[in-house]
Amino acid sequence: MKLFECQNCKQLLYFENTLCESCQSTLGFDPESSELLALSHAGGDHWHGFNAPQPHYRFCANSQYGVCNWLVPADSGDAFCLACQLNRTIPDLSVPHHLNDWHKLERAKHRLIYALLRLNLPVVSRFKQPDIGLIFDFLANDGGAFRESAQVMTGHAQGLITINVAEADDVERERQRLTMAEPYRTLLGHFRHESGHYYWEWLARDGEWLAQFRQHFGHEQLDYNQALDRHYTQGPPSDWRDRFISAYASTHPWEDWAETWTHYLHIIDTLETANAFGMQIWPRFGNDASLYTRLDFDPYEQTRLESLVAAWLPLTYAMNSLSRSMGQHDLYPFVLVPAVLEKMRFVHQSVRRINTLPD
Repeated sequence: MKLFECQNCKQLLYFENTLCESCQSTLGFDPESSELLALSHAGGDHWHGFNAPQPHYRFCANSQYGVCNWLVPADSGDAFCLACQLNRTIPDLSVPHHLNDWHKLERAKHRLIYALLRLNLPVVSRFKQPDIGLIFDFLANDGGAFRESAQVMTGHAQGLITINVAEADDVERERQRLTMAEPYRTLLGHFRHESGHYYWEWLARDGEWLAQFRQHFGHEQLDYNQALDRHYTQGPPSDWRDRFISAYASTHPWEDWAETWTHYLHIIDTLETANAFGMQIWPRFGNDASLYTRLDFDPYEQTRLESLVAAWLPLTYAMNSLSRSMGQHDLYPFVLVPAVLEKMRFVHQSVRRINTLPD
């Protein structure tokens, strides 16, 4: 995620900010320009950019709940912003803690949509294109407890992404992470993973692309339910670390793709943040050139995966060392082995070839 600057007073701003703490300007994010704008009131529910009387904007209808700071063109017929148009079901706000849960869910979802737009991936609501659009259900089990069961399963099915609201509870999510023996479990990771399934579904309509996919990930027509049962009863293969980014990726080619897609988005977003802070990794000891990097490029504009990886590896060494210094686990507890990098290169190339949704 990049950093932003208040157009009124030059104060440093962050993606979710709604108010400049320096000059008290109201802030709104414009998805068209990917900019956080300092706004001036234009009357009624209309706003315009600071010292830019045109165009006019309205805030997304969900701003009233404090869960969205995105803008909608004032002449648009849409009440909701591009990200909130994707919601079909939101948490039941009559449940006291659900507003806070929804806020966390929207923070993660908006970050996902930001990245998809920066990658020039098509983002369209199922309400507008029923056959190929994307839509979200945020659902809770009865009683609010976390039970990853048939009642509410976090997952994807033909453009519908369902997220169990309990994933927004840090304690419950950590308990589930330990139960599943996962090194990493985050809300943003869930959104990224399930979006990978969505884009796979219509990427696979291209026969040539599907053949190449099978070369890297295997045959997707393997029985998915049997693969899941095998994974949860027998565990991953003993050599999974030599071929997969995670143990779960070894379950089935679909999950291998979604996990690889997730890590690709992790890398892109984190590198953009490092670039925004002007970071460079320059260890004072050792002479291994691969440990040095200047994060002075926009990762969303890189055409070669090698450039991303060359910057990512030194950054993770530094991040993990800093995290250990704080008594925390590694921020990125994964290893990008050659087989995984080949799969990630295929993901990178696939992203670059997507321009429009299929007819």
